[in-house]
Amino acid sequence: MTFSELQPALTYNKAYQTRVAYFSMEFAIHQPLKIYSGGLGFLAGSHMRSAHELQQNLIGIGILWKFGYYDQIRKADQSMNVLFQEKLYYFVKDTGLRFQIDINNSPVTVAAYYLAPEVFDTVPMFFLSTDLPENDYLARTTSYYLYNADTAGKVGASILLGVGGAKLLDLLEYNPDIYHFNEAHPLPAAFYLYSKFKNLAEVQKRVVFTTHTPEEAGNEKTDINLLNKMSYFCGTPLEEVRQITGEWGEIFNHTLVALRMAKIANGVSKMHGEVARQMWNAYPDICPILHVTNAQNYNYWADSRLYQALKANDDEALLKRKRRLKKHLFEEVANQVGDIYKEKVLTIVWARRFAGYKRADLLLRDVARFERLVTNTQYPVQIIWAGKPYPMDYGAIGTFDRLVQESKKFPNCAVMVGHELKLSKLLKGGADVWLNNPRIRKEASGTSGMTAAMNGALNFSIQDGWIPEFARHEHNCFVAPVAEGNLTEFEMDEFDHSNMMDLLENVILPMYYDQPEKWLQMVKNSMTEIIPVFESGRMADEYYQKIYNA
Repeated sequence: MTFSELQPALTYNKAYQTRVAYFSMEFAIHQPLKIYSGGLGFLAGSHMRSAHELQQNLIGIGILWKFGYYDQIRKADQSMNVLFQEKLYYFVKDTGLRFQIDINNSPVTVAAYYLAPEVFDTVPMFFLSTDLPENDYLARTTSYYLYNADTAGKVGASILLGVGGAKLLDLLEYNPDIYHFNEAHPLPAAFYLYSKFKNLAEVQKRVVFTTHTPEEAGNEKTDINLLNKMSYFCGTPLEEVRQITGEWGEIFNHTLVALRMAKIANGVSKMHGEVARQMWNAYPDICPILHVTNAQNYNYWADSRLYQALKANDDEALLKRKRRLKKHLFEEVANQVGDIYKEKVLTIVWARRFAGYKRADLLLRDVARFERLVTNTQYPVQIIWAGKPYPMDYGAIGTFDRLVQESKKFPNCAVMVGHELKLSKLLKGGADVWLNNPRIRKEASGTSGMTAAMNGALNFSIQDGWIPEFARHEHNCFVAPVAEGNLTEFEMDEFDHSNMMDLLENVILPMYYDQPEKWLQMVKNSMTEIIPVFESGRMADEYYQKIYNA
């Protein structure tokens, strides 16, 4: 079966004729397809939707994770628990294609599944699985868990995505002009191409690479001998691998090699592009690093009724709709934790992946001051936290559990579980303030604030990621001051906590309650100015203009 036989009716916009295969370890397409963990998947999902809307000649390649990332549930004391439950996806169709790849020097059979464009309004998408009776148990587990904590399991998943995806494209006779690696996870595809062409230049002219994180932990390094043992290099001898990658030591830097095997790379915001160049430009033989700022899909994320009211300049309708969206969220808050929230009270939401640098508990740095904030009857406030830590990140889970225990003390503080697409949409609709407080220069982009703005929430943020490209303080956002000099993490946390609490107490809360007209104007400014620059149609177009056709 070829791609043209499987999907014969597609037509493409003349501006987007370059044929692209987009590889990603995760895609957040729609709530029923739980093959994502967080921001990387949310971004990839919006990209696939906008590429479809623009009729781009692009397909997605991913893995059909049997147990997804995990289901976030609670223990008896309301603290966080992890459930791995088998997922069923009858809307993803088995193509019947079966082929073999080598993982750990053993043949593993791969099945290819197809998600047609009409199911969720995306480009055509293929998902790979090793969960087949002809494979042994270890091989079957390769497609069980997204971001397996076991190093060998993680390497096997990269081989499945990269080599499996590239081999599938050959079987489908798809013949992409460009292989787009969304992060370095699909890097084995570059070695698959090298095994075909035996020429690094032939690989480089076909590969582009997006790096998403300036965090050390996000740029993976692995023992090169383990990779060689596990068939990561598609049969290329180790000495030849060293020659083409420049990795002469025992540790293989995945991001660095991706930068050497691609023709062009990009960071995911203007600021992140600068950080990425600072990180990598000292290394020889890397490709140019540009930036394409992340964005999110309006048609999926934006509340259409809010925008109808905005377009009609009907302030009362806009406010009424916002109260309705808050009510929808508050029903879920009551369902999960028993707190009854009020639609007229300022509601702050912090919702994203729990990770140390994102500082979920920054507002609680001074517990006495936090208690004064949440018990203030003149300017009442409601706070919600939500997010899924990596299931083996016990520090992040500890932060989550601490917030759960602290929130029990107050009827206007809540920590929610199940932070996936559906809850994310509820949170953005119900938020008045979308809180974003990472340590500066640690957040590559951070797109949740874009979709919050599309739902009438105001961003309250550190000047990091995409925010400097959008924010105008007290016009469309509230922005914390930037610290001067080289501060320690302790000093930075102190500085940011003090400034953000000052802004909350002295600017944000008084404006919401005492200057509702000014608040509403800021909301309207934010909703207006987030489009079109931070809508993923711009991003999908920019990838063609700056990256694919470069």
